Amino acid sequence: MAIMEHAYYASFGYQITSFFAASSRYGTPEELKELVDTAHSMGIIVLLDVVHSHASKNSADGLNMFDGTDSCYFHSGPRGTHDLWDSRLFAYSSWEVLRFLLSNIRWWLEEYCFDGFRFDGVTSMLYHHHGMGQGFSGDYSEYFGLQVDEDALTYLMLANHLTHTLYPDSITIAEDVSGMPALCSPISQGGGGFDYRLAMAIPDKWIQLLKEFKDEDWNMGNIVYTLTNRRYLEKCIAYAESHDQALVGDKTLAFWLMDAEMYTNMSVLTPFTPVIDRGIQLHKMIRLITHGLGGEGYLNFMGNEFGHPEWLDFPRKGNNESYHYARRQFHLTDDDLLRYKFLNNFDRDMNRLEERFCWLSAPQAHVSEKHEGNKIIAFERAGLLFIFNFHPSKSYTDYRIGTALPGKFKIVLDSDAAEYGGHQRLDHSTDFFSEAFEHNGRPCSLLVYIPSRVALILQNVDPPN
Repeated sequence: MAIMEHAYYASFGYQITSFFAASSRYGTPEELKELVDTAHSMGIIVLLDVVHSHASKNSADGLNMFDGTDSCYFHSGPRGTHDLWDSRLFAYSSWEVLRFLLSNIRWWLEEYCFDGFRFDGVTSMLYHHHGMGQGFSGDYSEYFGLQVDEDALTYLMLANHLTHTLYPDSITIAEDVSGMPALCSPISQGGGGFDYRLAMAIPDKWIQLLKEFKDEDWNMGNIVYTLTNRRYLEKCIAYAESHDQALVGDKTLAFWLMDAEMYTNMSVLTPFTPVIDRGIQLHKMIRLITHGLGGEGYLNFMGNEFGHPEWLDFPRKGNNESYHYARRQFHLTDDDLLRYKFLNNFDRDMNRLEERFCWLSAPQAHVSEKHEGNKIIAFERAGLLFIFNFHPSKSYTDYRIGTALPGKFKIVLDSDAAEYGGHQRLDHSTDFFSEAFEHNGRPCSLLVYIPSRVALILQNVDPPN
């Protein structure tokens, strides 16, 4: 984010004034190249947040009025202005606009060696209504009709074709909230050519649950539906929260869960309070079920991994132009006397386990249970059995869980473990044996002890010959 030059810091880099310049706020172009090279030396892929959906309306230092008219790179009149963003909209049917934007794509790939792009504001580009006032129920009439900006869709296909032709290993991600069909299908099949789309409904669902519902009223079926509501063979990037949820006026997931107690009760030297206990346990469960069930990629927004206690804010009149909240406190995870380390440990081991079993690249999960009364969700993916007990108070002894696999199972991840700030209610030396007893549509099943507010992953370690 905020790489392309922008005049207004509070735009987070989304009101671009110079598309071919790296923002001078953070260093020189050579230092940005060094950053990318260093990441590559560590095996890290670097994607650029590219903003080709609109541009700053500044005429002194931007493209607006570049030739003295309002239509040099943009649509003239009302069509050329985004009412909510107060910015200019490109005329994608213009050859010069296509040359400008496509050369911008190639320049960032070749000059700075980025590995691909996350395209910002794709929903705004796809439709003449820019997504404003639209609910997008999923009816196909919403996606195919005169409301679609065919010029913008054609540009996105050209941009993906150029990116993947020049650099076949590059990655492109669409920020599209509408769910436009085939946006992530190959261009050769008539699709948009993106590799992934952001699963934008997922973080909104978690914030809605925390804002509007008591824990005992969470709907398991609705959670599963939101996490799995994607078209087959169109890959999604799942995430529990991002800057969209944690900006000024709202809070991070951790802050919604624990609020002011994060400043007073996160010390390991003090007893768990009910608020901190609930927050730590649910924070882990939310991230794991999003990771395991929500898509084919997982996005962690900075600070999510340890439950950052504060929202994001930018210098503005409302806070006396303060930079106080325009940063992350990464030192919190390094303090052994604070409980943030538990959340970070869980995030580390969750991702290491995915590296072992590759569930993100596995076929979509088979959900065998979403029990509203018991608040249990169970599913299988990549040969692992995921079990979640979202009930705030009930634990279950000998709870029967269906599985496709016979044989012996062992716990490979347990959110209740001591190193994750849990209560150590499970014995990891326990063997669980599935039997040929059909349950919830699965040919086998096993009996498991599932404490309240706990997530488990079981591995089949000894299948019968």
